[in-house]
Amino acid sequence: MTVEITEAQRMKLVRLAAVRGQRGLSRLVQEAIDLYLRMHVHRQARVKAALSVLSTLDDREATALAEATRALRQSHPTLRGSCDRS
Repeated sequence: MTVEITEAQRMKLVRLAAVRGQRGLSRLVQEAIDLYLRMHVHRQARVKAALSVLSTLDDREATALAEATRALRQSHPTLRGSCDRS
């Protein structure tokens, strides 16, 4: 399997591996993937919990929540474009 990363990402990983006394990047990449997958599961649980209470919001509250969520997604680089539902 091949994973493409930017040169800047590679350099950061190389430096981090060196600090940790590791020669290769495999362990760091494995840790990053594990973390991402755990965060994804946790995020799904949070979304499910949030959706379970949406029916208790009035229209004004629901609109405010949707706008705040949209603003957060647009302002955060890792969330930008995720879960667009509009």
